Amino acid sequence: MSPRTSPATRGGRSGVLPWLAAPALVFFIGFAVIPLIGVFLLSFTTWDGIGAIQPSGLDSWRAVLADPGLLHAVWVTFLVMVVSWAVQTPLSILLGTFLAGQQRYRAVLAVVYFIPLLLSSAAIAIAYKALLDPNFGLGAGTGIDFLTQDWLGRPALAFSLVVFVVSWQFIPFHSLIYQGGVRQIPRSLYEAAQIDGAGRVRQFFSITLPQLKYTIITSSTLMVVGSLTFFDLIFVLTEGGPGDATRVLALDMYKRGFQASLMGPASAIAVILVLVGLAIALLLRRLGGRDAAQSQSEGA
Repeated sequence: MSPRTSPATRGGRSGVLPWLAAPALVFFIGFAVIPLIGVFLLSFTTWDGIGAIQPSGLDSWRAVLADPGLLHAVWVTFLVMVVSWAVQTPLSILLGTFLAGQQRYRAVLAVVYFIPLLLSSAAIAIAYKALLDPNFGLGAGTGIDFLTQDWLGRPALAFSLVVFVVSWQFIPFHSLIYQGGVRQIPRSLYEAAQIDGAGRVRQFFSITLPQLKYTIITSSTLMVVGSLTFFDLIFVLTEGGPGDATRVLALDMYKRGFQASLMGPASAIAVILVLVGLAIALLLRRLGGRDAAQSQSEGA
C-alpha cells in the first residue's frame, strides 16, 4: 500500500505547475498576442510597407468594408470552408475507423495515407498544376479527355480543384485523429452489440459515431479554422483566379498588403480573419454541449 501524499507535498507540486507553463506562456505572448496587437494597431494607419507609418483613424476599415471585393472574398472563404469540411469529414471518419483495426497491413496503409501531409502545400500545388496542364499534363500524355479540361481557366473547375487538393492533403491528418478516437471506444460496447445481433453498419451508426461526437467537434474546429488561413496552396495553384473565383480572405489580404502596398487595409482583413476564426471556434465548442466525459454513455 503506497504512502499517502502529504498536504505540503501536494502544495509544493501545485506551486511548481505555473512555472512549468511559463515558457509556453512567454512564447504565446511573444509570437501570438503581441503580433496580434500590432496588426490591430496597424489597421488604423496608412503604410506602404517601407515608408513612415501615418495614423489614419478608421480610413482603412472604411475602405475595406466598402469594397465589394471583400464580401466576395468572404463568400469564397466560407464556400471553401463548408465544401472542404463536407468532403473531408465523412472520408476521414471512414478511413480513421478502418485504420483503427488491429491488422498489420492497416498500419502500413496508415503510413502511406499520411504521406500527403508531409509534403509542402506549395510543392503539392506545383505538382497538381503540372499534372492537370491541358497541353503538357497527365491528360495530354494519356489521351483521357476528362483530364485535358482547362482546370484552372474555368471558375467552377478551379474551385473544385482547390477543394480536392485541400482535402487530399489534410484528410490523412484528420483520419489519424479519428483513428485515435475509435481506439478509445470501449470494446465492451461492440461486444454487447454483437450479442444483440447488430451488424457492422448498425454498430458504426449506433456506437462509433455517437462516441466520436467530441472527436468530430475537435477535428471540425481544426478543419474549419484552418481553412481560413489557406494561402500558399491557392496562391501557387490559381493565384485567386480565374478572375476572383478562388480569391479567399487570406489571399485578398496578401494582395492588398504586399502587391498593392496597402498595409492598413490588409491588417484590417487580418483582424477580421482572427475574429471570424474565434467566433467559429467558440460556436463549435458550444455545440459540444455537456462534458466530454459523458460521451461514452451516448453510444450505449
